[in-house]
Amino acid sequence: MGGMSVRTQSSEQPAEAVHRAGFACFVGRPNAGKSTLTNALVGQKVAITSNRPQTTRHTVRGIVHRPDAQLILVDTPGLHKPRTLLGERLNDVVRTTWAEVDVIGFCLPADQKIGPGDRFIAKELAGIKKTPKVAIVTKTDLVDGKALAEQLIAVDQLGRELGITWAEIVPVSATAGRQVDLLADLLIPLMPEGPALYPEGDLTDEPEQVMVAELIREAALEGVRDELPHSIAVVVEEMLPREDRPADKPLLDIHANLFIERPSQKGIVIGPKGKRLKDVGIKSRQQIEALLGTPVFLDLHVKVAKDWQRDPKQLRRLGF
Repeated sequence: MGGMSVRTQSSEQPAEAVHRAGFACFVGRPNAGKSTLTNALVGQKVAITSNRPQTTRHTVRGIVHRPDAQLILVDTPGLHKPRTLLGERLNDVVRTTWAEVDVIGFCLPADQKIGPGDRFIAKELAGIKKTPKVAIVTKTDLVDGKALAEQLIAVDQLGRELGITWAEIVPVSATAGRQVDLLADLLIPLMPEGPALYPEGDLTDEPEQVMVAELIREAALEGVRDELPHSIAVVVEEMLPREDRPADKPLLDIHANLFIERPSQKGIVIGPKGKRLKDVGIKSRQQIEALLGTPVFLDLHVKVAKDWQRDPKQLRRLGF
């Protein structure tokens, strides 16, 4: 395969143990399996920390704690071709994040040919010279060995074509739990040496609201991405444990608003007889329950916030 190395087992640990800690972010098209991979690396309950070190301004998606290392996975908003003020602001945030993290994991699903969306991201990655990049071929459980080998070669070619040197090319299946630990083993040596940046098991609920909002937004965008790619903002108004519940049967009440820009978009999000909104509720509720590890009652409302993408005051209120 001409000098390309695909890792399938872990290399030996050096005798003198140094502690490493740093930041990684996963990038890729919306269905590239980034969230599933994050959850698999971190374990189901995502660790969210309250006293953030000053080194990051980004949403922490999860933390991999190891005796010899701490790998902090941060979120980047999706990169896309900008059409609005928000689009440009998002793209700036993305580029800044990519330049600030210690490693970028580029997720490409094994079951889909490399497409224009992947190329667009890869070209942007090629412009970020210093940060090491790991190509992660996800969803390997969906293809046979031959198709996987072809995809690995295609990823290697993509790198050569654009002048990206992949630090590693790693096939994983987050759902089947294949090679997930190996991926962590390969990301950790790319982190700088240093003490842990977050105390272990330190939890707060402030960013949980951010993550819950993101899960609802992802579910709402599925299937209508072309019609309103960025015209949905989600605000979690409150998250409260329901009173009068026995300790072994807790229930979390979540009230959230889905904001769209124009009344005409309401029908798209709600769907015929409310079916789409109901599906969004079911899908995001399952993911929120997996994230928080507790049963959830989700109350979703669709509201119009006129032209919020172009209004700096609304942008701030909606967290951008």
